[in-house]
Amino acid sequence: MCTQFYSGQKKYMKNCVMLGFPGETTVGKMKHSIFTLVPSPRYDTHDHPSYPEIVKEAIQVFLCTWDQSYPLKHNEALEEHHFLLRIEKIIMKKKWKDRLFKGKGFPTMPIDYGYRNNIRFWFARHSRPYPVPIPEGKGNPVDFIRYACDRFDPDIKWEDEACAKIVKVPRIFLNKVIGGVVEAAKKEGITVITPEFMDKVQDKRSSEK
Repeated sequence: MCTQFYSGQKKYMKNCVMLGFPGETTVGKMKHSIFTLVPSPRYDTHDHPSYPEIVKEAIQVFLCTWDQSYPLKHNEALEEHHFLLRIEKIIMKKKWKDRLFKGKGFPTMPIDYGYRNNIRFWFARHSRPYPVPIPEGKGNPVDFIRYACDRFDPDIKWEDEACAKIVKVPRIFLNKVIGGVVEAAKKEGITVITPEFMDKVQDKRSSEK
């Protein structure tokens, strides 16, 4: 789980430093936590008792699971374990989600330099964010999208124009997007995904946000 906070609330960052500092037990740290923990929304869809609670005060929370299809790698020399986390869901406060879709009014989030001396950790506020469009031709090629779509469910076919609708989806979210479209198609008894159906799905999702 990855959690992000608003940089204007220094008390949160100060508490994060305290909670992340080594040498103290989890129970000991939590006695001094100022955060409010609430149940993970995964409990609504997964029967799994070990999902951690999430921080209510966060701007957004990335809910992740360990992708065990990739082997755990252990670097004995550095005493490190390397593994892959799969992002399953991103939870964002409605205030910031609405501003994100409007394209203005973003929160300023702190930058952690990963630097500390013997008495301080160092953070900084970033400047006002600015958008940079994805360059033409830099999205996922249609052939790659088609391969991913055909592989996801062989019973559902995709037209090239439908695949082109999602060429700019980041690869980490591609299967989730494809899965949502396939699920919607099966509910309506559709076996061929057309660009018109993609527009219909997108319009429905936009109205629900």
